[in-house]
Amino acid sequence: MQHESMVHALDEIRRTLKPNGMLIDLRPVEANWSVEIVSSAGWQAAGRLSDLPVALADDEAAFQAMREVESNGWYIKKQEQEFAFFYYWDTPSEMKEFMDEEWADFEKLEDHVYQKTKSMWALANADARVRVRVNMLITLWDKRWS
Repeated sequence: MQHESMVHALDEIRRTLKPNGMLIDLRPVEANWSVEIVSSAGWQAAGRLSDLPVALADDEAAFQAMREVESNGWYIKKQEQEFAFFYYWDTPSEMKEFMDEEWADFEKLEDHVYQKTKSMWALANADARVRVRVNMLITLWDKRWS
């Protein structure tokens, strides 16, 4: 999505927010997310996903749009925090299938990372699962009145 469309949407949100309303910006942030094997024994990193150009462009557009609406004086940033969000699968093949269907345009699971994930999972405890650690950003914005 182009940042101009995001700015327009943020203006419409501002228009419909009640006085003293708040906007919560919650989104993933591209950062070559970690692929991990987790079990009762702990967790180990198998590698990282590769961010694809479309995802990086979307990220930059979102950041640019928020900077623009802040400089326009439409919103005031009150709080911001990053946190981890995890996607879990029972097997590496389930992870790969999900990624091929849902994240194909945004994230790439390189073959060497997939092979290492399969090997580590096969050698782990019987309760082992695969997860991807997604970087999330949450920002609280106050609506500013002109």
